[in-house]
Amino acid sequence: MRNRWIRRRLLVLIFTFFIILYVDFQLRTSSLPKVIVVHHPSPGAIHHRTIQQATFLVRDAQNPAKSTRSSGDTALADGGRSVPEDAHVSQPELKVEDVYIAVKTTGRFHKTRLALLLETWISRTKAHTFIFTDTEDVDLTSEGYNMVVTDCQSDHSQQALSCKMSAEYDGFMASNKRWFCHVDDDNYVNPEALLSLLSAFPQEGDIYVGKPSLDKPITAHELLEGNATREVQFWFATGGAGFCLSRRLAEKMAPWASGSQFMRTSAKIRLPDDCTVGFIVEKRLGISMVHCPLFHSHLENLLLISQRSIPQQVTLSYGIFENKMNSIEVKGSFSKEDDPSRFKTVHCILYPLTSWCP
Repeated sequence: MRNRWIRRRLLVLIFTFFIILYVDFQLRTSSLPKVIVVHHPSPGAIHHRTIQQATFLVRDAQNPAKSTRSSGDTALADGGRSVPEDAHVSQPELKVEDVYIAVKTTGRFHKTRLALLLETWISRTKAHTFIFTDTEDVDLTSEGYNMVVTDCQSDHSQQALSCKMSAEYDGFMASNKRWFCHVDDDNYVNPEALLSLLSAFPQEGDIYVGKPSLDKPITAHELLEGNATREVQFWFATGGAGFCLSRRLAEKMAPWASGSQFMRTSAKIRLPDDCTVGFIVEKRLGISMVHCPLFHSHLENLLLISQRSIPQQVTLSYGIFENKMNSIEVKGSFSKEDDPSRFKTVHCILYPLTSWCP
């Protein structure tokens, strides 16, 4: 009887001993560093992730009070998850001198539209902004502005517009800049917001970012040999709101955009410069445009832009739309009569220490 009791106790002790060993093993292994497996996504997956990251930036900029971003995963609008911010591969910091900002204008607007830009945002980016025009201006050149006088016509025809865009592209390609950004002479560029947007993309990626003026892809008829045509559809970022191209993508565009090739490509689809850029990127290279609502043209209702979101907007605009002045609604020291574009008011909100700000 006693031997049976001893055997039972021994079995219990042995079982308990193994339980202790198992628990100890689990505790030890859980404290060891975890091995992280890195999967290398395909180029298409990288581009999709880039668009997702840009979407978060846009969403947070439009709704700063509703931002829910944290150090963990971020929920996507389509129910997916973004890559945690602290998991992004580090890349060189983007600076304003890394961006080639090209402004398209014409001689008759030097004293009006262009003068307003020189007084406001170009005063902050003078060394990195290049003004493409069709008329010599000794006064501006003597003041140190980067004036590029083209041989293009001064009208608003498809040929004139494409001629200047071709010059802008070639100017960027001859530089050592990492990004090419085009704007018109009725755009206000917010350099800090522009850098924030471009920094969200992989700096060695194929990026074409801007805002379409249409709610669907444009339809064009590409001219083929023998006067035949074929219908093509693609998205394009309107030049009136501005758009940006990464260096890597711009280099890939060269066969259709370098030198006289840009105007030839434009003639094949018989559409202006901004449409031609979209055609090259989407139809020749098969790369999708990144849609970003932080760019603005005078063809949209600018009254919808809230004053508190101004610091996050990349570009603003103004102009006559539906027979009345179209500009953002913003309160400041300048009246609408003194500042109809509201660019001076915006500039003083962003840079209140500017010498001429009230």
